[in-house]
Amino acid sequence: MTALSLKFSRALARGRRDPQPSDSRASLLVTLLRKRATAHTVGAEELEALLRDQIRWALPMQGGPDAEPLESAE
Repeated sequence: MTALSLKFSRALARGRRDPQPSDSRASLLVTLLRKRATAHTVGAEELEALLRDQIRWALPMQGGPDAEPLESAE
């Protein structure tokens, strides 16, 4: 095991200390952002890209009658 992969596995293990599921989308987003930052720090580009996709999913969505319509890119 290389030093880099050892550091990365330890960083992931630290991120798994709280095994309880997230209470809200906001706490899930915080967890994903921390994991993405760790992946960026150790240079794990593929994992960082995967986490970016999950972060996009966790972002709050606009909706409802008070939401402003999105402008098209025409």
